Amino acid sequence: MVVVDNASSDGTAERARRPGVQLIVNPTNRGFAAAVNQGFSILQSTYVLLLNPDAIIESNLAPLREACELPRAAGAGGCVVDANGKPQIGFMVRRFPTPAALTLEALLLNRVWPNNPINAVYRGMRLDYSTVQTVEQPAGAFLMMRRAVWKELGGFDEGFWPLWFEEVDFCRRAASRSYLWYYTPAAVCRHTGGHSIVKLALEMRLVYWYGSVLRYSAKHFCPSGVRAVCLAVISGSLLRILPETALRRSLKPVVAYSKVILLAGRFLLGRRDIAVASVSSL
Repeated sequence: MVVVDNASSDGTAERARRPGVQLIVNPTNRGFAAAVNQGFSILQSTYVLLLNPDAIIESNLAPLREACELPRAAGAGGCVVDANGKPQIGFMVRRFPTPAALTLEALLLNRVWPNNPINAVYRGMRLDYSTVQTVEQPAGAFLMMRRAVWKELGGFDEGFWPLWFEEVDFCRRAASRSYLWYYTPAAVCRHTGGHSIVKLALEMRLVYWYGSVLRYSAKHFCPSGVRAVCLAVISGSLLRILPETALRRSLKPVVAYSKVILLAGRFLLGRRDIAVASVSSL
């Protein structure tokens, strides 16, 4: 087992020091993608399991290995359940994001109408989760991958910093080379929630999430799709500023959404490198 500690301050590294664990302690937070790449780089096994720190394995891993051996498999994910044992449909498997899906997300329309056709397809709400099947994007919280595919693709894109959309980007790049991703219900893990995410201030979560959305869009969408997402992010941010400022009785939402609007404007103008650099410097 390899544990990569991204400059935590809660004693995680010390608790991870035990026989059989290869521990990498980073002096700074290099981000999730970089930490995954560090772990992969020192492993030589055919298959590697990504497991979030807030996930607990509750089954044998053999079904994941068997799925990884299917034709053209890049990897496989399993059934992810919440604290009550209920499958996390909408999280554990998704389709690749489209400009329409991200536009609806940015404009809050998915919250107002969560079962709209575009969101239902994107979040895999209509899939039969009782059978083994090919899927587009298994959740990175519980995902076994072929190390050879990771090496062929050059690992995760570390520009998705500090997190979000790095595994989506990787799955899409693998699919573009005709690799397949599988879902198997026989492999189960319990996912208790983003414990590391809640430690981030809400304002920073907004900036980082939108930064990753915009980076993904710039990498994979046509110019008109990128423009649609950028304009939706700007419009959605403008809609949220005043209500959230009044609700929280703080100017922090103004600062956060101003940064988001600036990022979206830079992507809209094609200045992606500057925008990504500005996110990582926050």
